[in-house]
Amino acid sequence: MTLPLPDAWLLLDRAAGNLEAQIQGAIREQILDGRLMAGERLPSSRALALSLGIARSTVVGGFERLRAEGFIEGAQGATMRVARLATPPQGARARPIEPLPRAAPEPERFLPFRPGLPDLDSFPAALWARCLAARARHLRLHDLGYGEEAGLPELRQAIAAHVVRARAVLADPEQVIVMPSAASILAMVADIAGVRGGRPVWLEEPGYVTARDIFLAAGARLVSVPCDAEGIAITRGEGPPPSLIYVTPSHQYPTGVAMSLSRRLELLDFARANRAVVIEDDYDSEFHYASRPLAALQGLDRAGCVVYVGTFSKVLAPGLRVAYAVLPPSLLSQARAVLRREGSSAPIHVQAALADFLNEGHLRAHIRRMQTLYRERMQATRAAVLASGDGLLQPGSGDGGLQLAAWFKNRDADDGQMARALHAAKIGAMALSPFYRNEPRPGLLFGIGGATLERIPALGKALDRLLRP
Repeated sequence: MTLPLPDAWLLLDRAAGNLEAQIQGAIREQILDGRLMAGERLPSSRALALSLGIARSTVVGGFERLRAEGFIEGAQGATMRVARLATPPQGARARPIEPLPRAAPEPERFLPFRPGLPDLDSFPAALWARCLAARARHLRLHDLGYGEEAGLPELRQAIAAHVVRARAVLADPEQVIVMPSAASILAMVADIAGVRGGRPVWLEEPGYVTARDIFLAAGARLVSVPCDAEGIAITRGEGPPPSLIYVTPSHQYPTGVAMSLSRRLELLDFARANRAVVIEDDYDSEFHYASRPLAALQGLDRAGCVVYVGTFSKVLAPGLRVAYAVLPPSLLSQARAVLRREGSSAPIHVQAALADFLNEGHLRAHIRRMQTLYRERMQATRAAVLASGDGLLQPGSGDGGLQLAAWFKNRDADDGQMARALHAAKIGAMALSPFYRNEPRPGLLFGIGGATLERIPALGKALDRLLRP
């Protein structure tokens, strides 16, 4: 028999790195645990790589490690089988193969007004399916080989053209890399910026919790820098100069504030003087409602210190698992080395379909359509928050992005308890306190992606019921 393609038995932790060793360890455990018998066939390296969304070379490397140890056998390029061990593992076949328990989905992830989600009901499914099917049927032979570690060249060219036109980014396709998520890009940049060993990373306060966790896992020492109505106040940072600075200048997360031009120039001067790498997370800059958005921070950079990070998770759908970065030339060789070592890439047919989706103008059309829709939802959500609860919540401007922050006028309010009560009422707002590392300011964060006009009255009623004495 052939071992089925991985479901729960082979889960890769991309943030932990060394994917070859993870594949080796997972299969070796199956053999030692008696779940795989001598003579059973392994999936082909190509099928396993496509299933896991990694480079085939990574799977081949894992197989080679197992063959060198004597756990599997077979000629290179041929079917690999479980080897006959001199002493069969204790308890071999003593119990049937059972899938590992799956984590239950978090119900609150799918509630209306959950931050971080676009309107999945408006996803252009028919257009995307057409692009995906066409590329799945007609992938070119060279696309199926050992492609460039930075991503499909056609997609990198399309991304460069998009960010140059839409965000005034200074980008050559050679500077673009494609990875499965913005989180994986942050982890890679932390690696090549050398934050391990407690080197300082400066972050916005309040700020993106996932970025904070990634840098902590990379071994950095975090320094919170206050944000105000103009964005990060870099002169208020304390301690040794940073090796890395993480910012969300277009729509500060979670407050939604746009960093002023003077603050942008101040940040770039500071980074240049201290030889720090700046990560510009431009996660939902496509959506701006009050005026034309400021150009990307990266477009102002003349010292080559800004890494521009974008994603298709907010503008299209998180399930695409495609993000990208525009790297300064000084970091390209290191980044490519990490990508070769880790084999972290989006499936090639998804990259090819996305290149067509961009080149045929479907992304631009979708953004225009959603811009109008999201503006209407943001205005209605803000009005509902402002009118509810006797004015106890003060919302932000709602000038752009997919979330609206609102703060309690009472600094002693328990926003965690309020968020839990809203979840019980099927409203997925998040408490703002966890976004702070120092003194928290209580409030709520509302996502407007799924905030249809039919759902917004229920939000106002729930806030009234919970906030009014």
